[in-house]
Amino acid sequence: MDMSLKVSWGDVAEAHERIRAHARRTPVLDSATVNALTGARVFFKCENFQRMGAFKFRGAYNALSRLSPQAQERGVVAFSSGNHAQAVALAGRMLGIPRVIVMPQDAPRVKLEATRGYGAQVVTYGPGENREETARRIAGERGLSVIPPFNHPHIVAGQGTAAKELLEETGPLDVLLVPCGGGGLLTGCAVAAKHLAPGIQVIGVEPQAGDDATRSFWTKTLQSVKAPQTIADGARTESMGDVTFPLMLQYVDEMMTASDADLLKTMFFLWERMKFICEPTGALGAAALLQRRLEPARIAGKRVGVVISGGNVDLAWAATQLRSG
Repeated sequence: MDMSLKVSWGDVAEAHERIRAHARRTPVLDSATVNALTGARVFFKCENFQRMGAFKFRGAYNALSRLSPQAQERGVVAFSSGNHAQAVALAGRMLGIPRVIVMPQDAPRVKLEATRGYGAQVVTYGPGENREETARRIAGERGLSVIPPFNHPHIVAGQGTAAKELLEETGPLDVLLVPCGGGGLLTGCAVAAKHLAPGIQVIGVEPQAGDDATRSFWTKTLQSVKAPQTIADGARTESMGDVTFPLMLQYVDEMMTASDADLLKTMFFLWERMKFICEPTGALGAAALLQRRLEPARIAGKRVGVVISGGNVDLAWAATQLRSG
């Protein structure tokens, strides 16, 4: 694996200039209740209010806008369980780029419908099929550019603009909690945060059932997990990549996990108390804080940032979870 670092602060700053007229500058919210519960001053960067409902729009628009005119004319193919799919579908529509999206048959209905609604062609795959191989086969047959969901420098740089905006608004923070699947959001935010607030502690949070990044962090070798079964569908990645893994080792201070039970409690707490909709994956960072995966003594009196990564939840599914809970 090439362990050189492929994304710098300059790349994040350039990405922000490229996307700022097209991506929403999402709100930063706080809560007296959360502050009282945690003993910290907590700031939520609400990417659930981003275009198409998740941070993924940032990286997708940055990556697609950097393609050559010839590549844009031919089109792109992406593979995703949902949010990257929607992001590429929407960004491609805005830029006039044809796009094919490879998605699992069991992807959340709301994400499948939204991806098609943005005008993309959706190709589904079943259990046991490799989505990346399917995407690369289609790319070869049609001459399309592959836009991966996280392991690409332009994707990572675009995602890092979320932390850039957060810290521009809040000033220096002591701790930043970021959801982690393949690590695009986490590493992009870590690059930005370490530049803007060098003393900050950046902590990635991933699902307990899909703990490959956490194991990779602690062992310093790339680990994988086969088809992780978690309600955090946006973080069902099997491993990090040669772009995100070295960046994690360089810029991230700690990794931890949250259980599906933690995610449900946190998701519904945020719905009830902060009045915004987030999805299970979007609640990962908040779960580490609110379910005390992070020891209260570590954050007492500190300024803590939490990235809420997305809000694309299937409400019918959520209702069944509420009833069963």
